[in-house]
Amino acid sequence: MTLENLANTLREHPFLQGFTAEHIDRLAAMASEVRFGKGALIFREGDESSFFYLLLAGKVALETNTPGRIVRIVTLGPGEELGWSSLTPSHSKQFQARSLEETQALAFDGARLQHACEEDCRFGYTLMTAMLRVVANRLQSTRLQLLDMYSPVA
Repeated sequence: MTLENLANTLREHPFLQGFTAEHIDRLAAMASEVRFGKGALIFREGDESSFFYLLLAGKVALETNTPGRIVRIVTLGPGEELGWSSLTPSHSKQFQARSLEETQALAFDGARLQHACEEDCRFGYTLMTAMLRVVANRLQSTRLQLLDMYSPVA
């Protein structure tokens, strides 16, 4: 993808709603297109991974390992994101991510994103506000999954 195509793709991604044109251009310069085949393990729970992804096509399962089985927390698709922990100091992944089908995404190095946030506080505030929405949604998905797993059977 050319830089112009990347910027156009980013402008349409729901995660980036509210970002200025300048911020979109800044992100386009940091983006790399990646693809994952069906069943590919993108990262494991606890992995040190510095990549944040915006999904363009395909489906990805976020899962957690429990004794004796893997529990799916949520299924993500185009217009969603994964890897928010790449912007935390430890970069330690909270879930396992596995592609359920051929998946296309834009990848961003967490260290570069953090540096861009430090250079431009408005960009950083906008990015962190969007990222906080992601974290809150994942927390809610995890809560609902736990309620489903441990609620008494009627």
